[in-house]
Amino acid sequence: MARVIAVANQKGGVGKTTTVINLGAAFAEKGHRVLLVDLDPQAALTAAYGIDPFSLERSVYHVMLAQEMNVDGVIHKDVRARLDILPANLDLAGAEVELIAQVGREYLLREALASVQSNYEFILIDCGPSLGLLTINALTAATEVLVPLLCEYLSLRGMGILFDTIRRVRDRTNPRLKVLGIVITIFDSRTLHSREVLEEVKAMFGDYVFKTPIRKSIRFSEAVAAQMPILEYVPNHPGTDAYRHLAEEILHE
Repeated sequence: MARVIAVANQKGGVGKTTTVINLGAAFAEKGHRVLLVDLDPQAALTAAYGIDPFSLERSVYHVMLAQEMNVDGVIHKDVRARLDILPANLDLAGAEVELIAQVGREYLLREALASVQSNYEFILIDCGPSLGLLTINALTAATEVLVPLLCEYLSLRGMGILFDTIRRVRDRTNPRLKVLGIVITIFDSRTLHSREVLEEVKAMFGDYVFKTPIRKSIRFSEAVAAQMPILEYVPNHPGTDAYRHLAEEILHE
């Protein structure tokens, strides 16, 4: 059965999509079958693999809310070797409101993924910058949650709310959910601020913090613009090495 990892943080701009793109690519590079799920209404993950969310007729929205039972038919296969994607389109922007009226609304994504889980070793869910019903669906469907944390003090302020949400999901809809860990993103070792925040995060969260920080680099933005993971865009680069090392850490969890 697949490990289902929700990549979540209600703060925007912390590297959730970048982490899903490149961690997924690192797992696939190591020979694992991977499904990426775009659960962010901005559909950045979908666009990053060259799929136009504006013209896409079927997406994760239809799987969850429009009774599109053939989940496998909505998945875009082999966008890279051993890597598939369940994309988002603009319909997802209205999903939060529609979910309110749904019976069993927290379980829709879990039910949708059930029929394809055995096809993969890893399913990575890219959550939007909120703790609304879409993210609750991701946490209910997941076995684990990975938290990207921007290396600045303001990012720390929302961690309590996120962990409270994870505890509520554990209590009410998904007792198996565990915190996989916190990955430090956009880390700049040249600045005292980044180094101080890193030490504070380690002091607060201890072993939950992965050893591999993701350093700040323009190459990540360039790779997204080129519609490819950084592992493909610049195979020999510190950012590429960081996601390979992070994948190894997760594989040994």
